[in-house]
Amino acid sequence: MGRTEYNDNAAFHLQLLSRVIDLNKFPMIKMVLEKNVTDSEYNELLQLLSRLNVKYEVQQEEGLLDYSSLLIEFAGMLSEKLDPDATIYALKKEGYYPSLMAAFIKIIEKDKRKYKRGRNY
Repeated sequence: MGRTEYNDNAAFHLQLLSRVIDLNKFPMIKMVLEKNVTDSEYNELLQLLSRLNVKYEVQQEEGLLDYSSLLIEFAGMLSEKLDPDATIYALKKEGYYPSLMAAFIKIIEKDKRKYKRGRNY
């Protein structure tokens, strides 16, 4: 089987699976598929999350309340294929690092409210 035929079969199989599985329940997996994230990019994401979660836990134990630096690091290290905010919400929905994702979402929501208020002036 040639490379093109293999890719066509893989695409067909993914299409069939997407009909069986409600990908809306798995927004991170859906995003990975739609954005053509590679295996190595996905593994890099998981390693990044693991490192950031350790830093988050250390900062929490030290009594820090602002985790913006971790969010900035996440956004800076994330594959260009993925939108940081959408990725965070997808990770949260699928249950990846719930405390860290909740902290990130709190920062994102706060920034959105601040931006929205600022535009009213």
